[in-house]
Amino acid sequence: MSSDKVVIRFSNVRKLYKLFSSDKKRLLAVFSKRIKYISKWAVDDVSFEIKQGESVAIFGVNGAGKSTVLKMITGVCFPTEGWIDVYGRVSALLELTAGFDSELTGRENLYLKCQLMGMKDHEIKAAEQSVIDFAEIGDYIDQPTRTYSSGMLARLGFAINVNTDPEIFIVDEALSIGDSRFQQKCLDRVNEIIETDNVTLLFVTHATGTAMNFCSRGLVMKDGKVVFDGPIAEAAELYEGKSY
Repeated sequence: MSSDKVVIRFSNVRKLYKLFSSDKKRLLAVFSKRIKYISKWAVDDVSFEIKQGESVAIFGVNGAGKSTVLKMITGVCFPTEGWIDVYGRVSALLELTAGFDSELTGRENLYLKCQLMGMKDHEIKAAEQSVIDFAEIGDYIDQPTRTYSSGMLARLGFAINVNTDPEIFIVDEALSIGDSRFQQKCLDRVNEIIETDNVTLLFVTHATGTAMNFCSRGLVMKDGKVVFDGPIAEAAELYEGKSY
């Protein structure tokens, strides 16, 4: 059930990327304005509001600007123009291991990542055991994460994001973590979070059927612009028809 409280607001947001022909030219451009590049507006004059408790899907073909929108909400990158306001603790199932320090233990990385999410020490302590139990990495929790397999890192990252009481929950496509049993465990936990009162969901996907199961609103993006914002069924029909 959504409320009238706005938790995400985009106001005339634009994001410019500079595309260089090589990494060498990208580096040289730091020191010289004479290096040529192509300008690409990944997000172009986008405005919308999402209220607390809403479940919103974002549709669009690859390159439409969906992932850039998510990255700006999570603070991975920032708008070139316009304003973004985010109110609430954001948990994003994007790059699960982002922010980990390979020299720190799993437990130390747990505290580090939660602090970066704005959690207080007592809040982290309360969630600590739930995260450890969910990740299923046993005694490795107190070993440096450089000794972890990629699967162990992903499980720890996922466990942190879904066991820290998110207020804004962001999911980018389907996640494949571990074996089928652990994948089902992850899916069950995501569904549990989505059903929690006042948790705001932002779901980026190509699977309209999945989005319609738990989203009531849909945004359709094309070439960096929002071309539709409305009921999920209409958004899904428009996206599937590719007539926008």
